[in-house]
Amino acid sequence: MSMKNKEQLSNLDWFDRAREVYTPNVVPAPLLLERGQGTRVYDSEGREYIDAIGGIAVSVLGHAHPRLVEVLTDQISKLFHTSNLFLNGPAVELALTLKEVCFADRFFFCNSGAEANEGAIKLARRYQWTQGQKSKHHIISFNKGFHGRTYGALAATPQPKYHEGFAPMPEGFSSVDYGNVEELRAVVNEDTAAILIEPIQGEGGINISPTGFLAECRKLANEYQALLIFDEVQTGCGRTGNIFAYEHEGVEPDIISMAKGIAGGLPLGVVGATSVVAEAFQPGTHNSTYSGNPLSCRAGLAVLEIITAPGFLASVQKKGQWLQSELKRVGQDVFSDVRGRGLLVGAELRPDAPMNAADVVAQARQLGLLIHVAGSNVVRFAPPLIISDDDLAQAVAITSQAISALMKSPVRT
Repeated sequence: MSMKNKEQLSNLDWFDRAREVYTPNVVPAPLLLERGQGTRVYDSEGREYIDAIGGIAVSVLGHAHPRLVEVLTDQISKLFHTSNLFLNGPAVELALTLKEVCFADRFFFCNSGAEANEGAIKLARRYQWTQGQKSKHHIISFNKGFHGRTYGALAATPQPKYHEGFAPMPEGFSSVDYGNVEELRAVVNEDTAAILIEPIQGEGGINISPTGFLAECRKLANEYQALLIFDEVQTGCGRTGNIFAYEHEGVEPDIISMAKGIAGGLPLGVVGATSVVAEAFQPGTHNSTYSGNPLSCRAGLAVLEIITAPGFLASVQKKGQWLQSELKRVGQDVFSDVRGRGLLVGAELRPDAPMNAADVVAQARQLGLLIHVAGSNVVRFAPPLIISDDDLAQAVAITSQAISALMKSPVRT
């Protein structure tokens, strides 16, 4: 097919072609995005959208950010793959920069959030093994949590819908209700290797851990010589108005996983750990061909440079507070709750609302706004952290229009 013919295809044409060649588990919206600038993206028919989902909390600097374009253009002209058989400057510099902004001393780079969580689980078990605790392999996670789709991360994701057809799951995992201290106390024991928790559950519905719960997790981990792992794949890199969400509670883990926003749109996952714990990863125990990719790491340096600039994170907090307030106002007839931190916000539909979250997402897309679903019935907003006040206001206005249209003509998807 010639480029000329490609340019004549509509969004639906592209959708039909994708369905012919994609595996059926990939179900995108019938929308081909061709380019982006800032918080705006444009489809194959020239329509403009406000991107308020940011590639699922990934595009923290929006699209075609001039600093990212500058550093990536420079890096790709020099070197964009080495493997970690050799050193490359961006990877070393990124690790040093991360050490300055979080508790961790050592870092392993991978490609995604699932891989980061897989590495974190392996590191926790390996650490206990090196301490002579060979039976200490049990991992506790939390109901409605999500940690990825590779087998270890999937086993730590206590949602049966993701397990269906993939049994048997790896052993040594159990879960309790998110925020339930008594349940956690009843399950943690001498065989517990680690407690794995998202400070805010993203895919589970933007559920914020109750005040003090992370501290209880830390206390129990210490009591049983278990490790505490924070999954900050979705909440890290400024998303909540701090560089990491654990800073809101002042509780530090032993291991952290991060991905999504860390490289502003390029694939990059990170496992961070204290020096003592990191020693368990000796040569041959864990690795990745693409570990420390210089292109992704160069992007990561640019992201951290920008989000740590004076006033940036305060602006994210302020915008997030305004967004929650406005969503409560425009959705007072349909939202039972609006919650979140920074620019990770979820608006939950009431059970009796004449629409569901997927309806709101679809209607908003027709009106020029990209948002997404989280949990069973929550509309998720995770726009680029650089979103302007005007674009944020327009996103709220379109959400209001979408709700009004669905109130007049309710059609559940």
